[in-house]
This record gives sequence, C-alpha cells and structure tokens, in this order.
Amino acid sequence: MSEDSERLTRWEIAGGTWQVLVRRPDRVTIALCRCDGGEEVERFSSEEPDLLRHVGDRETSEQPRRGLAD
Repeated sequence: MSEDSERLTRWEIAGGTWQVLVRRPDRVTIALCRCDGGEEVERFSSEEPDLLRHVGDRETSEQPRRGLAD
C-alpha cells in the first residue's frame, strides 16, 4: 500500500471524511475533513495508483465503492 493510500485509510479509520477537489486521469487533490461537520483540516494531491484505485470515481468518502478491489 502506498504512503498516500495509507494516509487516507488512517483518516477514514479515525472517522474523518474526505472530498475530491480536483480530479485528473492520473492525479487527484483530496480535502481531509473532520467527522463532526466536515470542516477541511488539510488537503493533498497524489498520483499514486493505490490511492487512485481506492478513491475510484467517488467524489466523497460518503459514497459507496462500486466493485473496486483495494
């Protein structure tokens, strides 16, 4: 698992949410948000394939994954 994918997974496990701010075929920019109101805490961009697969076509962590393997 890549560093950025681990970072996002840890955020989700801790109860935080995320939102895709910018999406390109080979890169995403993600806002990490608090679980109690969605206030943005941090953002980062990544080209790591593991992270791109994890996010898939979702815009937020609230959306269900659609048949994509981790």
